[in-house]
Amino acid sequence: MSAFTLYTASTAPEKSRPTLVMLEEKFGFLPNVMATMAANPVLLNGFAGSFASFHGGSLDECEKQILLLTNAVSLNCPWTVAAHSTFALEDGVAAGDVEAIRLGNLPRDVKYAALSALAKSLMHNRGHIAETEIDSFVAAGYSREQVLEVIVSLGISTMAATTTNLAQTPIEQRFQAQLWSASL
Repeated sequence: MSAFTLYTASTAPEKSRPTLVMLEEKFGFLPNVMATMAANPVLLNGFAGSFASFHGGSLDECEKQILLLTNAVSLNCPWTVAAHSTFALEDGVAAGDVEAIRLGNLPRDVKYAALSALAKSLMHNRGHIAETEIDSFVAAGYSREQVLEVIVSLGISTMAATTTNLAQTPIEQRFQAQLWSASL
């Protein structure tokens, strides 16, 4: 049971309502993490702005899901792992690559592995990484500037994972096939 209320566009605080409507239209449903964040418009609107900026960036949908799933595992968050495993598979990420990330390993796809490795290193080392790690990322086909886009993914992942872990946000039926725990 959630430790916080799951709001809808009609029950949320006034300053959260327009954002909830927009998010529900984007997803076709209102994810529980955003329904939880709606209790505080500062969190919800900050998350939504960063989320929109990240999703308008240069990475393709599969790459975004590789990042968000890698971050979810690094943050030990069952809700975000289940959600981003589902989205990754729906966006066309190979099931083997999704499973590898869920197990804490790197994907087999070389470019995805470089992306996942950089995200893990940035997260675990709090941004203190070696230049050789950036060089490896660039050698895999990314630009140096895309490192900064990876940082945006860390921010939105941290907001979502911290919220769902703290609030004990329930995992929607839509994501149940991808349930996860750190003990896997």
